[in-house]
Formats: sequence, C-alpha cells, structure tokens
Amino acid sequence: MELKRKIAEGLLSIEAVFLRPEEPFTWASGIKSPIYCDNRLTLTAPEVRTAVEEGLAQTVKEHYPECEVLMGTSTAGIAHAAIVGHLMNLPMGYVRSSAKDHGRTNQIEGKLLPGQKVVVIEDLISTGGSAIDCVKVLREAGAEVLGIASIFTYGMKKGIDRMAEAEVKNVSLCDLDALVEVAADTGYIKAEDKERILKFRENPADESWMK
Repeated sequence: MELKRKIAEGLLSIEAVFLRPEEPFTWASGIKSPIYCDNRLTLTAPEVRTAVEEGLAQTVKEHYPECEVLMGTSTAGIAHAAIVGHLMNLPMGYVRSSAKDHGRTNQIEGKLLPGQKVVVIEDLISTGGSAIDCVKVLREAGAEVLGIASIFTYGMKKGIDRMAEAEVKNVSLCDLDALVEVAADTGYIKAEDKERILKFRENPADESWMK
C-alpha cells in the first residue's frame, strides 16, 4: 500500500490524474466520468517518472521473475517499457494497434522468438480491451505472456472480468481506491466524494453517482 500511495501522490501532484466529481469529464464513448487520467505526463516529471519506472521494474521482478522480454503497448506503454527494460537490462519492443501497411508489415516491433516469456507494459487499465488485444497478438506470435505490469487501473468490473476470461494477469502500481484515499486525505476532494467516485467505477454507464 505504501507504493500505491506514493504513486497516487505523484500522479495527483503533476496532474496526470484529475478528479472532478462536480464537473465530470466526457469520454469518447459519451460516458460522464469524475476522473481523467493521462499518465504520459509522468514522462515529463523526472521524480515521478523515476518512482513509476522503478516501481514497474520491481513489479516485474516480484510477480514475473521469469520475464525475458518486455513489450509496450502502442503508444502509451512504449517509453515505459524502454525505460524499465534499461533498468532491468532486458530486451524490449512494442506491439502496434494494427500491422503496418508497408515494409515487412510488422505488428510486433523488436525481436521476439517463439516461446519467449513476455511481460506487457501498459500505462492504464480501464476495460482492458487494448491490453488484451496486445496479449493476443503476442500469443499468436508464439510468445508466452506472463502478464501485464501497469501504472494505474480503475478496477472496473468489466476490465477484471475480461482479463479473467482472457486468462491475463495484471498487476498495477496504483488503483482508484488508493487514489481517492490520498485525494481525500490531502483535501483534493471532499471526504464524501470518495463514495461517489467509487460508485462510478462500479458501473460507468450509471450516472446516478452524479446526484
């Protein structure tokens, strides 16, 4: 929990995460959300970036000790996979959202041999779709995907269920529960807003949390 709080404090301090229950953000899907997350901002904040990358490296060592290759999701996971790969002296590559339409038409960039044990590096897990797609591509290429190491997860039921169905393990440095706890403790949000934000997480399509 100490690491989760440290990462939550860092994300809030650099405004990589916004909590705004009174003025919800609108996602591309039209869903009203009290939270907006842009972990790309960690790359421009050296102190937070260091905490994130060292945390990801430690997560891989603890939960996926057999890891041989790191693969970032395109595009948000690429830089993190590269930095963690450097820290761990591991090879890295990344998976495109779709195959190139020219050259060798690669979807996986970087050398990957059949049977190699891979950990996917992702910045954010919401419904899990993009991360699972990445895992599928790697499995089809013959890799043994040990799981995912991510910076933040909402912990949405849909995402958890989809991960379980696809038999994909995910370990996140921070989650919504830790984030709202730190936000309330520091006065970023009101104590009573914690329950509203977590209610959103239970069913994002249900806007009753706004009332």
